[in-house]
This record gives sequence, structure tokens and C-alpha cells, in this order.
Amino acid sequence: MALAGGVLGVLALAGCASGAADGARGGGPTAAGTPTGTVTVFAAASLQRTFTTIGRDFERAHPGTTVRFSFAGSSDLVSQIRNGAPADVVASADRATTAELGADLLAAGSPRDFATNTLEIAVAPGNPHRVRDLRDLTASDVQLVTCAAPVPCGAATVAVERASGVHLRPVSEEQSVTDVLGKVTAGQADAGIVYRTDVQGAGDAVDGVSFAAADDVVNTYPISVLRDSSNPDGARAFAAYVRSSDGQRVLAAAGFGKP
Repeated sequence: MALAGGVLGVLALAGCASGAADGARGGGPTAAGTPTGTVTVFAAASLQRTFTTIGRDFERAHPGTTVRFSFAGSSDLVSQIRNGAPADVVASADRATTAELGADLLAAGSPRDFATNTLEIAVAPGNPHRVRDLRDLTASDVQLVTCAAPVPCGAATVAVERASGVHLRPVSEEQSVTDVLGKVTAGQADAGIVYRTDVQGAGDAVDGVSFAAADDVVNTYPISVLRDSSNPDGARAFAAYVRSSDGQRVLAAAGFGKP
């Protein structure tokens, strides 16, 4: 796991200098109707780069707010929320994982889709094993890592196997897509199935190999405000910002598609 332990590590984004940004979890609208206080966001590991940027932009747009993130595999985030971990917003990498939370933990209103993503094969720079499609990943000399099936990227991998008729035999199944990418970039695996945004975000550390079956399996990312949020106004404002033109520009630049 990228972030191990009962409660995932929290990445705190620096807030704008103000008395409200110094740590109070509560908060709400000011007299002018703007959000204040801390907003805690649980988000899929594949969103780490984009949401970090969006969080900073949100803080600049709303002085007096601080956004704190916990990034991990969506299924791990859901488990933590169901076990009482405090959060205001959850953004998962597929609709099915969000549905596991159930209406009892989600605020009024349905989860709102904000992005899409598809799979790609990540290989070492130069593609030394000459991987061209999924079938090449079954070669005995290719060490493949994938996400575990309960994780959205793992469920998508299973779906592309079915769509292509190729049965993969990974040497390791990870709990988040960042762990899969990390094994490839560290030279601990020859190839990994990740999201295209992960390949783009990794820059020169990996090469990406697209494959036809990926187009048949599109992950749709929803964002939800949690019923037990201690800062519902801030939570709603952050969720709306992700879906705004400003948030969508950041997501598009990272390779995410529109919902």
C-alpha cells in the first residue's frame, strides 16, 4: 500500500495566511457566504497529483480554507470511512466503490461524476521487453504487476482481460495504482497496468503502451460529500470546485477525460 496503517497518512496543503487556516476542523460560510476552515478529502491514489494542485488553487480562491488529503486505493478509503475515519469529501476511481459507502454515509444528493480514465501499460524506459499489447504481458520473462481486483484499477484490469480474452498472471497484485507504478519505476517489475494519467504523470520514468481493449473499459470518477462532515459548506464548495472549469482544466492537463 502506498499509505499503510489504520488511518492513512495525511498530506497537508499549506493554506493562505489567515487565522482560520491554522488548524480548526470546523468552519462554514462567512457573512459573505464563502467557505472557511479545514476540508478533509479522501481521494483515490490516481488523483494525487491533480487534487494536490486543485487543493492549492481552492485555498487561493477561498482564503481562510485549508484542504487536507488522504490518498490511497479507493477500496481502502471506503473501508476507513465505514470504520469511522473523519472525512468531509470522498473522490473514488469508480462508481462501484462509492456505492459501497451506501446512502447512510453520503450526504443528500447523488455522487457527482467529475472525470474519466482508462488503462495503459507502463514499462521501463525504452520498453526492453518489446511489449506491444496485453498478450505480450503473458510471456514467461515479463514480470507483471497489477492492482488487486477489489481496487478500481484492478477491477478494470479484470474487465479488459475479459474483453480481450487474455488471461494475465501477475507476480504481484497491489492495493493502489501508485504501488503498481512504483514497482515499475523502481525496476522491481517489467510492466504494470495503470491509468494513462499515471503514465503521463511519471514523465521519463516509464514508457506507456496503449492497447485496444482499454477503450472498452472506462473508469468514471465520482465525488461525494459525506453526511458526517464537520464542515459541510467547505465540503460542498470543494466538490463544486473540482467540477468547475478551473478544476476541469487541471484534470484535463493531467490526461483525465470528461465525465
